[in-house]
Amino acid sequence: MILGALDLHTTWFVLVGVLFAGYAMLDGFDLGVGALHLFTKDDQERRVMLNAIGPVWDGNEVWLVTGGGALFAAFPNVYATVFSGFYLAFVLLLVALIFRAVAIEFRSKRPMRWWRQMWDIGFSAGSVLSSLLIGVAMGNIAWGIPLDARGEYAGTFWDLLGPYPLLLGVTTVALFMMHGALYALMKTEGALHDRLRGWINNCIVFFIICYAVTTMATLLYVPHMAARMRAHPWLFSIALVNMLAIANIPREVHLGRDGRAFLSSCVAMLALMGLFGLEMYPNLVLSNPVLVNSLTIHNAASSPKTLGIMLTIALIGVPIVLAYTASIYYIFRGKVKLDRMSY
Repeated sequence: MILGALDLHTTWFVLVGVLFAGYAMLDGFDLGVGALHLFTKDDQERRVMLNAIGPVWDGNEVWLVTGGGALFAAFPNVYATVFSGFYLAFVLLLVALIFRAVAIEFRSKRPMRWWRQMWDIGFSAGSVLSSLLIGVAMGNIAWGIPLDARGEYAGTFWDLLGPYPLLLGVTTVALFMMHGALYALMKTEGALHDRLRGWINNCIVFFIICYAVTTMATLLYVPHMAARMRAHPWLFSIALVNMLAIANIPREVHLGRDGRAFLSSCVAMLALMGLFGLEMYPNLVLSNPVLVNSLTIHNAASSPKTLGIMLTIALIGVPIVLAYTASIYYIFRGKVKLDRMSY
């Protein structure tokens, strides 16, 4: 078997991956809606866009906190290395996330045009910057970062802004924009709904171009991220699922099945995260150029007793979180209707 016995280390690798994949899928459309926010025509449409994500955006970000907490509990050495080495980048990410959250809450508190435009720009800029930084972080994890013999980051902030991480950052922005446009399409109606159909085509083209360039760059310059697929050709089925899901999006949009189009986007994102995890395993943080200094699921993990206790807690807590998330989406299903309580 590729992953060998499903021991505690591998189980936690999968669980942490699931949490971050959940964040990318759920908060991804929030960030995508924010990136598209300024393309709307007037104040009414911008309020509709905000209220499309209004009931769920803060709950979606809980997945990021939960993923970080799980990383700290299961792989504390990775948590220490990444959060100290990427310190400035994570501060920028937190500022962007906080600023967009404040923008959502404050934007409609005053009727002045300059007030709303200021928060609109902050909301959109924070969304784009957050998406870019998330992609850059993943690009650095895949490319590898300089680690010393103790597993500590030995580079600078500027070392993190290499061509490949930046390319992955732009691709992430494109992916989230497509994902967000599909969610907004599912939640809106009328003229904005019709205009979003045109945006989706542009977003899909933007993402496919970025995805193709990133794939070629990965095969040429980051060959270890395709090594497992070359060794086990059946894994190409996951990449095939990803491509079919992306190809199905414009078909479902054309047929007016907006919900299915959004689900196809979710499947594509999960397939991408699955491929990323499979190619990284058993590494968590790859050391480049000294590969032996890499942090893996074995040398960076907590004690087996800690992993066992935390797994019990996770088996109780994760289903509760999933049930809560599902109930919120069910309660706030349907099209957006503005009222006096809306953002």
